[in-house]
Amino acid sequence: MLLLFLQIATKDPLNPLKQDVKKGNLRYVSNVFPHKGYIWNYGAIPQTWEDPGHRDGDTGCCGDNDPIDICDIGNKVCSRGEVIRVKVLGTLALIDEGETDWKVIVINVEDPEAEDFNDIEDVRRLKPGFLQATLDWFKMYKVPDGKPENQFAFNGEFKNRDFAIKTIKDTHSFWKALISKKTDAGELNCVNTCVSDSPFCVSGAQAKAIVDSVSVFYQLFCHTHTHTIIIVWGLFGFNYHAIANYIKITLTEECGESLIVSSMV
Repeated sequence: MLLLFLQIATKDPLNPLKQDVKKGNLRYVSNVFPHKGYIWNYGAIPQTWEDPGHRDGDTGCCGDNDPIDICDIGNKVCSRGEVIRVKVLGTLALIDEGETDWKVIVINVEDPEAEDFNDIEDVRRLKPGFLQATLDWFKMYKVPDGKPENQFAFNGEFKNRDFAIKTIKDTHSFWKALISKKTDAGELNCVNTCVSDSPFCVSGAQAKAIVDSVSVFYQLFCHTHTHTIIIVWGLFGFNYHAIANYIKITLTEECGESLIVSSMV
């Protein structure tokens, strides 16, 4: 079975979740022996951006022009497009074709084991071998496509919770500059409906016109722990700039919680 390679389409209006395309071909997630597909719930934190114009002082490389990625190590297999609250545990600095691509390790706050995990060393202690498997997965996942092994900053060392939270806050500040037009967006489409002080903000009627102009099959997907929201699933509908206005993102020094949107199948 092939696993779809789903991405937030940051160059499309309203930033939908859809299958990625490279050189005209649909992308799929390669199997990295002995694993089949992803070994965690793989998603992203809304309202973050790894700025390609900013050279990271720790990695020496610029950002990859995407929201920051997460790996949820909880027991539940999330649905595609599902929104969950997570605890931040640590991060891995992947260098992907010369670009900084942070992978933040998190656990769903609703997971029955969540209270036992508070930092990256808890993952090492309670899930022996899991961090090494994660490192190996990211090192090898492009090899089946004929590309070389990926590299890592810090010699592949996972950084702790405090480092990860600082990284998330930094990428959130880059996003704020992007959405307020203080940074050149390049090919990114920053159209949104909920960041009211953004020059890219459009009305609900304008957003509906964008949606109505796309004649593809879609389904409505509703889920969250505290509210009922609608994420339009298909070629359009997921606005990562705006989704935090529906569900509050909490990112505090005390709990290290944030929000992810899963790209799992």
